[in-house]
Order: sequence, then C-alpha cells, then structure tokens
Amino acid sequence: MSLPIAPKPTLRRFHQARWDEPLIFELTAPGERGVLVSQTEPGVREAVGDVLAELPAGLRREKPAALPEMGQMRVLKHYLRLSQENLGADLNIDIGQGTCTMKYAPKVNDRLINTPNLTAMHPLQDEADAQGILEIIWRTEQMLAEISGMHRVSLHTSGGSTAIWTNIAMIRAYHEANGEGEQRDEVITTIFSHPSNAAAAKAAGYKVVTLYPDADGYPDLEALRGAVGPRTAAIMITNPEDTGIFNPQVKRWVELAHSVGALASYDQANANGILGITRARDAGFDVCHFNLHKTFGTPHGCGGPGGGASAVSEAMTPFLPGPLVDRSVGADGVRFALNADLPQSIGKVAPFYGVIPTIVRAYSWMMALGAEGLRAVAEIAVLNNNYLLKKVLEIPGASAPYAVGRRRIEQVRYSWQELFEQTGVSSEEIGIRAADYGMHYWTSHHPYVVPQPFTLEPTESYSMAELDEYAAVLAQIASEARENAELVRTAPHNQTVHHTHHDDLEDPARWAITWRGYQRKHGEALAEGRAAARAAGETPRADVAATIVAADAVAAV
Repeated sequence: MSLPIAPKPTLRRFHQARWDEPLIFELTAPGERGVLVSQTEPGVREAVGDVLAELPAGLRREKPAALPEMGQMRVLKHYLRLSQENLGADLNIDIGQGTCTMKYAPKVNDRLINTPNLTAMHPLQDEADAQGILEIIWRTEQMLAEISGMHRVSLHTSGGSTAIWTNIAMIRAYHEANGEGEQRDEVITTIFSHPSNAAAAKAAGYKVVTLYPDADGYPDLEALRGAVGPRTAAIMITNPEDTGIFNPQVKRWVELAHSVGALASYDQANANGILGITRARDAGFDVCHFNLHKTFGTPHGCGGPGGGASAVSEAMTPFLPGPLVDRSVGADGVRFALNADLPQSIGKVAPFYGVIPTIVRAYSWMMALGAEGLRAVAEIAVLNNNYLLKKVLEIPGASAPYAVGRRRIEQVRYSWQELFEQTGVSSEEIGIRAADYGMHYWTSHHPYVVPQPFTLEPTESYSMAELDEYAAVLAQIASEARENAELVRTAPHNQTVHHTHHDDLEDPARWAITWRGYQRKHGEALAEGRAAARAAGETPRADVAATIVAADAVAAV
C-alpha cells in the first residue's frame, strides 16, 4: 500500500499586528478602577495596623505605590493588543528554540492550576491543610525518580540553571563531607554541553576544564582520560549534547570519572528524545536534573515560571535541598509531611517548595500520558527531528556539521556557513527574516563553534505538514538571500519588531528595569517624541518607540 503524497506546502501570507501600544503606566487615568475591593474586616485591619506600627520608619511607604489606574475594558484591550504583537508556540510553528524545548502545553492543565483549591493556598499554611499539594509533589518526585532511575528527587529548583547550581552545590557538599573539598577544585564539561554547567561550576569557585569533540563530533573519551585526576570534583555533561548528538560512550565517561573519585552530573534539561529509552542512573550518574518547563509539557512563560527537578543517587540523597516531602502510613491513614531534619542538606535553593503551578502541570502531563505515552513522546520527537534534518539538508547552503550522515536525537545544530560565504547573509539575519513569515528560530549559544549556526528542535508536538511548512520557509529565505540579499538584511518588513543595536543591550547605563527608572533615563526622549509627533499631526504615542530608538536610548523594560 502506498502512502498518500503530502501536498506541497504553501507560504502563508502573514502580517503582524502593530499597535504602537504604550506602557501601561502611560495609560493610567487617576481615579479609574477595574474592580471594587471589599473593605478589610476590622479585626484584620487592626492586626495589620499593629504589625505596621512595629516596622522601622525606613521600611514604610510614605505614600501608596504608584500603580496604574485603569478600567477593566482598557486593561483587557492593552494586554490583548500586546498579545497580538507576539509570536509563540500556540500561534506559530515555534520549533526553532533548540536547547530550550518548546512544545504544546495542554490547556486543560491551565484549568487545573486555576482551581481555587490551589490558587487560594498559601505556602506557609499548616501541613494538615496542604495534604493534596504535598501528595502531588511527592508523586511527581516518584515518577521523576523512576524516569531517571535515581533514588530521590527534589522539586525545589525554579529552573534549569538553578538545578545545575543545585547539582554543583551538592557535589561540593559531598566532597567536603569526605574531607576532599579543597583538593577537588576542577570541573570538566564539554563545549556542546549546556553553558550553564560551566557557569554554575565557575560561580561555585571551580576551575572549569572544557573538552572539545573528536573529528566526528562525539565527546572525546581520550581527552577526558587526559583531563581527569585527583583534582577533579565532577564531570558535568549534557547528553545528547546541544548538537543533538548522543554520546554512545557515556557510561565509560562516568566510569572514568568514578575511577579518580569524581562524581558525574547529567544535564537532562532536554530529555524529550530519551524518555523511557535510557536513564541517568543506568549510566551510573550520581546527580541529574530535568527542566519541567521543557520536557514535561509546561510553558516557558517568557522565561518564567520555570521549574526544575534535582535527582540523586542514594549516596547523594543527604545533600538534597530541603525540606523534603515524606510519606508515612499510620493509624490515621496516609499522611504527607515536610521534613526539615536534614543535617547535611545544602539548604534552600529557592523560596518554599518549588514552583507549584509548574509542578502540577508536569504531574498532570505525566499522569495523562503514562509510561507508554512518555516513550511515545520520545519516539515521535526523534522521528520529527530526523525528518526535519533530511528536509533542511535539502536546502542549498545549509549543513549539519559533525557526525555527517548520522541521525540525531531531539535537535540539530545546523550551519548556514556555505550560504553566508555565497551571499553575505548571516544566520541571525535569516532568523529575523523568518519573523516575516510568522516563524522563529534560534542561532546557538556563544561562542559560535559551529559557524553561522541555527538550532532546531521540533519535539513531538508538530505534524509532518507543519515541518514541511517550516522547511519551506527556510528554503524561501535562502533563495531570497541569493536573489535579493538586501531584502533579508533589512528585515523584518511586516512585523511589529525593529532592529535593536547590541550596544543598547550591552550598556547598563541605558537599561531601565522599573517605570521610574525608565522615566528618569528616557523621559526627555519620550517628551521629544511626542512633541515631534504632534508637530507632524500624528498621534503622539505612535512615534515614541521610534524616537527612542533614533535617540539610541532603547530601554530593556
């Protein structure tokens, strides 16, 4: 039986909405209200008054916070307009955030986290009134322990980098407990492992030794053999690496680290292609971590709220951050309690007990899929990735350096170097032009070891038709680069975004992270922009952003 032939993908007509929407602080209208807040009960008001009276004068506000004052309808319009100026995983084929898995986050899980049973909880309320969420934390830890093969899990960490920091903090505590804390002052990683491994080790005071791949792109075992020794505290590696290449000798890497008394840390932030297929502990790792906001179907949320999971072997369990959730069975049934009696624990690494909405979403995602479903996620993710690999390599000027002819796991770091040499159009410029087609992709971490890189990770969420469409857009832009390079260089042309100079991002003197700071640094440019707009007979707000850019005073708000 022959398979149906998929229709040739057509390039969609796309034009981003552009509202020139001002900041919400500029929309404030003193006296407007979106909701009438009920009066505080007298007893509560008196109790709060007593607490405030004890605060030092320097900690009290002299006047209320200058929050925006707006009616409900204007608030709704403001945020809906901003949403129309965005691209995202629920709108476009967002497969281009390699190393930061972007996938479908089931909307039913948003309903779950918005139930009053959860939103009305407080992290400091009595354990007896928090049995439900404590059980979800415990059950999520149990599932992640099974997925990783590890002995115990902590969900305290609020993201991948926090989890990596937790890993190195536990490694340091382990060596200090064994009297080798000062002796072991080196951490080994690879150039294509996630950079947060090197960064966390460096921040913890370790000397970082970075190994490069062999001629085929695989982590070099002989290079590791020459680097490990009595000063090695740990190897901290990602597998598959950020190139999508899986290290088939990973168990030998761990054994080599253990042979000199070092520990092995597994960065599983992107575990999407190995769920149910391989486990960290089966390769001998001592610690590993997951990103719940990647592999486990919870949204990134524009950089937050993320969620991490730190998993450890039995020997590393005493050093986990706490308190931990323990389960017991007694005369009154099954109970869950927070255990803070952890004398060797590295302590807290984030407030309270983890990012609860992210944990609940991940729990629901895993429960809905089950063990077979989790393995199917990995199998489809690998299939999608290798299908897209074939499609991209058919585009003239694109290549996939290293492991030529080999399959990759859940992502690939490609290169436009050949196209760049022929046209002068860079990968970054191609990525910006992709926004004109309602698409997006990411280049890579610096430094650009792969020249003119772009890193794609399709996950299990996208259909063959969507992968075809995405590849067709890349092929179209590559063709444009050859036929009209200036069209690509000056993009985007039908987007709300504009070119931002890197100088603006690298100069702290121009940053403004609060509204007051924004007014202080850029108020004059704002006023000039409004005046110029009025003089030209335009709506004053419409030219503010352009004027700020022209004045070379972009604010990172």
